[in-house]
Amino acid sequence: MKSKGILFLSNGHGEDSINCQILKALRASGADVDVSAMPIVGDGAAYARSTVPIIGPTSQMPSGGVFYMNPLFFLKDVGAGLITLTWQQLQAVWIHSRRCDLVVATGDIVAGAIAHSTSRPYIIFLSAHSSYYEGRVNLGLILWQLLASENCVAVFTRDALTAADLNRQGLKKAQFVGNPVMDNLNSTGKDLQLIPGVRTIALLPGSRLPEATNNLVLLLELVKKIASNSTVPVQFRAALVPSLMLELDDIAVRAGWQVRSGKLIFPAIKRSFCEKKLVEVMCSADAFADILQQSSLVIGMTGTAVEQAVGLGKPVIALPGNGPAFTYRFAEAQNRLLGDSVQVIGTESANFDIIKEAALAVDRTLQDNCYLESCVKNGLERMGRSGGSINIANYLVKYLN
Repeated sequence: MKSKGILFLSNGHGEDSINCQILKALRASGADVDVSAMPIVGDGAAYARSTVPIIGPTSQMPSGGVFYMNPLFFLKDVGAGLITLTWQQLQAVWIHSRRCDLVVATGDIVAGAIAHSTSRPYIIFLSAHSSYYEGRVNLGLILWQLLASENCVAVFTRDALTAADLNRQGLKKAQFVGNPVMDNLNSTGKDLQLIPGVRTIALLPGSRLPEATNNLVLLLELVKKIASNSTVPVQFRAALVPSLMLELDDIAVRAGWQVRSGKLIFPAIKRSFCEKKLVEVMCSADAFADILQQSSLVIGMTGTAVEQAVGLGKPVIALPGNGPAFTYRFAEAQNRLLGDSVQVIGTESANFDIIKEAALAVDRTLQDNCYLESCVKNGLERMGRSGGSINIANYLVKYLN
């Protein structure tokens, strides 16, 4: 008997990760399914790590897939071959989908439109829309038609509020079964060399280079300010992607720090007239879940990882950068999505005054026990419990059978 085939589509790095979580759960179920993927944005590294065949060409565009934040980035992408790439990807999807029984699209209107264009049955994980943004989700005419299509057999939302909202609007196939981004966040037991009783601050500079490199340089300035002014003892752990770990020597030179065995070190923070203190930031590329789980507070300049931190009940200080991805506009939208757990400091790219304000916010937050307790409740409400990947995988198996 021929195996069933599923093609996974995604239009963003976070969306790649969501699909890979579903794929992992699908494989664990033992289902006899042939899987393949087409990442519309980026190089699809998450699929490669998951050993999922990619059916068409990929490329890392200058905007990182977030050109909607600035029309200039779109022009840069066009200059880098976006139109030719997209056409080649569409052709690959149309040809390959002929032998697939189902298409799984994660993202927004782009992923939905490409899934619809195959004329195959498809499901959508609507990762880019939430009623928390606007109070009542507005999908627009085209996306609504894509979701209402007979070929769209199910719509999964990122939170329960959005599913209820879409049901009220007449889209009864919308449902919330958990958010896959909250899966696979169990601690691995990695030794983070933490000092017992000292609050841990997690640094999340993002994953796209060179933006993440610039973000980490900014975060190191904030670390110095926190270390010199904090009334609460703190220690710092940075969760980095492997490619950013390779940049540590250059980052240290740019920031005026030293680097030794994966640790960024600033030798002389002045805390009082006669006291100077060594500041360390231990950096890891394989301890993301451990760092999040054991942190008291997160300073984030990224998308999905901040959502995961909020889901785990952590308070987040968001520091706008120069982009193209993590700008004030992005951070403000993230704040609406994730609620009071996220404090956005400043309304422009971080400067000296914003960094000073952020350091004060960190100190104030760590001492506000009522607020810290509210973050746990808010995270569960906004992001839901883990298990979304398994539930969606089970739906796929049931549909194919």
